[in-house]
Amino acid sequence: MPDRVMLVVLMVAMLISLIAQAPGHARAAALDPLIPLEARIGGAVMGTIFMMPLLAYGMAALTSVLSRLTPWRLDPQDARLALFWALLAVSPAMLLAGMVAGLIGPGPALMLTQTIAGLAFLFIWGAGIAALVRRL
Repeated sequence: MPDRVMLVVLMVAMLISLIAQAPGHARAAALDPLIPLEARIGGAVMGTIFMMPLLAYGMAALTSVLSRLTPWRLDPQDARLALFWALLAVSPAMLLAGMVAGLIGPGPALMLTQTIAGLAFLFIWGAGIAALVRRL
């Protein structure tokens, strides 16, 4: 898959992640009006759209480097593909967690949905790495 297509996959995943954060920020702004919703969303945009892609590329590079310590080599492009696809694939669970954060707020339900989303991400990322390593 070309790098420009992988960048689009990553940016779509980040956009969905940003949308998923909106209900929680709206709830927090309603409960604590000292920090307005616009400021919360602005910070989320900065972190999600600008910082997270850099961290994702760094995490993919680290995964590729660490794979050289094992018998299963993972190319940098394959590491990016597995990570970016996992982020996009888990986005429905992130949307659910965002809805729970906005409608119910902090508590066991939010913790459960966030845990499920995190475990799903790790499972999909690991399955993607395993599939790409076996392909070689």
